[in-house]
Amino acid sequence: MNDLRVAWLLPVAWFYWQPSLSEFARLYPNTTVFTGLFPGFASGLEGSLHVEVVGKFRVIEVNRDASSYGDNFTYLSPGIVGHLLKLRPQVIFSSSFGVWTILALILKPLLWWRVIIAYEGSSPGVDYRHSGLRLFVRRVMVWLADACITNSQAGKDYLTEVLSARPDRVFLQPYEIPDEKTLPGSGVIETSLPPLPHPIFLFVGHLIPRKGLPLLLEACATLQMRGYRNYSLLVVGDGPQQEALKTFCQEHGLGDRIHWAGRVSYDQIGSYFKYADVFVFPTLEDTWGVVALEAMLLGKPILCSKGAGTSELVQHGENGYVFPPDNASELADLMQKFMDNPELIGVMGERSQQIMAKYTPQAAARCLAEVTERVMAG
Repeated sequence: MNDLRVAWLLPVAWFYWQPSLSEFARLYPNTTVFTGLFPGFASGLEGSLHVEVVGKFRVIEVNRDASSYGDNFTYLSPGIVGHLLKLRPQVIFSSSFGVWTILALILKPLLWWRVIIAYEGSSPGVDYRHSGLRLFVRRVMVWLADACITNSQAGKDYLTEVLSARPDRVFLQPYEIPDEKTLPGSGVIETSLPPLPHPIFLFVGHLIPRKGLPLLLEACATLQMRGYRNYSLLVVGDGPQQEALKTFCQEHGLGDRIHWAGRVSYDQIGSYFKYADVFVFPTLEDTWGVVALEAMLLGKPILCSKGAGTSELVQHGENGYVFPPDNASELADLMQKFMDNPELIGVMGERSQQIMAKYTPQAAARCLAEVTERVMAG
């Protein structure tokens, strides 16, 4: 047993963080997750982490852009300082470049802890490449930190090429990785929906412009014009765009092919993945996008936008296809492939599972442990 005291500072301890952190806590039992918002434990991970909620998490929008992450400020309680002084961790993993990371770095020379910045991935809405002030602050933070970790190659490139992080201090390893036991589902979806024609394409996400559902519906309208009608699109999620998108479907004669499941609890999402044939992730911008990896884990082919960090794990033509997030016609072409060649569904779905066999919470935890040991060794 390793008695090292480790703190994780996460604005929100989302379900997708929990599998890898639970495995990490097996290696370092004295691990505490501090967060501004905790949605509860994912199914099968109850009590696997010591979680403390500090203050209240709030996002203050500075410049709202619904097609991007937008320019915003995340408020996190300065009360984190008292919690850290009480715990006196030897290693701190802190998410991104927010207030809690700044505080951990300011206190580092006084308390001699090591700080590792976890940068989920690169995307235009969070990189702030055109803000000289933000880039300067981030470069200073990277210089003060002992190491950085990131899920994606794009994230590593941003840290090293834009923020001038030392390459030997930047570690690339997908650490936001799903675990099949957290996606059990109940299998009741078949009784809650009318019989749907196959192939069934699945969208899961918040119905906001950034998630790209309009592009997917435009692709469906394109298929309609080409005479392709024997398929279904199952939409899981809700949000402010829903009524406008339903109107679009009615106007384009898609009403009998698009099925709106609404919001579904996380422990039931697995049922929808298993019920569908092909997962579509048309996001305009996502630093990572664990939902695509969940679909891969459950054996589904993936149609993934280049706007998602997880597109790096989609092998074009092997377990799915990658497409630009602004070309509905190209997306329609790729959907058409599965209708013209239904045997691709099983072959590509199996390949998805083979790829995910390399990216497990256990593998992520081992890498995080290696980074921990390296920063402790100096």
